[in-house]
Amino acid sequence: MRAPPLTLALRAYRTGLRLGEPAVAGLLAWRTRRGKEDPGRVGERRGLPGRARPTGALVWMHGASIGEALSLIGLVEGMIARGFSVLLTTGTRSAAELVGQRLPAGAVHQYVPLDAPRWVERFLDHWRPDLALVAESEIWPNTIMALHARGVPLLVVNARMSERSFRGWERSPRTARALLSRIAVCLAQTKADAERFARLGAPRISVSGNLKYDAAIPPADRQQLEHLGAMLAGRPVWVAASTHAGEDEFAAEAHAALRERLPGLLTIVVPRHPERGADVAARAAAGGLRTARRAAGGRPHGAVEFYVADTLGELGLFYRLSPLVFLGGSLVPRGGQNPIEPVRLGAAILHGPHVHNFAEVYPALDAAGGARSLREGAGLAEAVGTLLADPEALSAMAEAGQRALLPFEGAVARTLGVLDPFIAQMKLSAIAPKRVAAKTEA
Repeated sequence: MRAPPLTLALRAYRTGLRLGEPAVAGLLAWRTRRGKEDPGRVGERRGLPGRARPTGALVWMHGASIGEALSLIGLVEGMIARGFSVLLTTGTRSAAELVGQRLPAGAVHQYVPLDAPRWVERFLDHWRPDLALVAESEIWPNTIMALHARGVPLLVVNARMSERSFRGWERSPRTARALLSRIAVCLAQTKADAERFARLGAPRISVSGNLKYDAAIPPADRQQLEHLGAMLAGRPVWVAASTHAGEDEFAAEAHAALRERLPGLLTIVVPRHPERGADVAARAAAGGLRTARRAAGGRPHGAVEFYVADTLGELGLFYRLSPLVFLGGSLVPRGGQNPIEPVRLGAAILHGPHVHNFAEVYPALDAAGGARSLREGAGLAEAVGTLLADPEALSAMAEAGQRALLPFEGAVARTLGVLDPFIAQMKLSAIAPKRVAAKTEA
């Protein structure tokens, strides 16, 4: 089916970013000065390649930040096993650092170019992808239009669209249809996501589930795990993970309320943004808590009661050290953080009411008894105190949570199943030139 013509809004967007490229370059320079871009690789954000293209068929996958990028690893491995090279792009430095540690042989990482037409074309000219996959809700008009013009199939995998985003797109239905109709396939996380994409004009949609349920558990340094495990032996421990401003204070208040009730209590706070670590520790210390920061070389020895783990990529370590995890972004309206990893590592879960980013799994965990919802931060102390005082209840919650995840698994296999026709076409395209060359020689 032929895609509808570009609307005036899309043409204006493309022209505006083409003419406004100097302003976009200025924004990029500003972000680099603020530490939000890697100065050694900032050229990649302008479409300049950081390395050579692998030979043969290439699949381009894009995950904007940490969660999206890591959810793609199973697909990366699946495509490499099928004989293809993979380019994985991300948009944040933190995602680049983690992905760089976990990519298998046969895959390379680059930063994704900003959506300026010339930069996108430069990127595509060099990498020449045969197939493109983007995760979740990354809808960049110039990139979509450029891929469509080149005949490169684009699939949105693990696709999600919030009600708020849907209402925004719904105000420009012709533009939404013109853009989304240029997507080959949309593999939605849930039926609700699929319905929203369909109403906006995406032509081929199916529900494949959430890739994050199949993602490998986060790794942990074995030496650090043994060292810290011995250091914490016998102490009641809980983790407040991926916290945002305001939630750190709730964790500190909970600790202060429980320190007499639970002697030796250790609270480990892992800020969502590690650069906040110094401020989190300072506020806790001002409240009378004995603190230490991991980024500053501190360790959670016996004299420390509030430990700020302000490093990147170590959640797997701290999830393994604690039977109880509070997940941030949920007591403040950020949509919640991923509960799958701590549940699979054997933790019971606490969370606030704002969990719409994981609208299926949190209710399932709550209903099964693997997680407990708090209305407000004031309830955190009582929940932590009650559960840490009852190891049997904690263990039962952890087991219930793991059982609750089982029905959600299998998204990687379902997604690869949808990719099979595209894989077959890529293989045929690779064979065809060889046949032509053979006939010419004959």
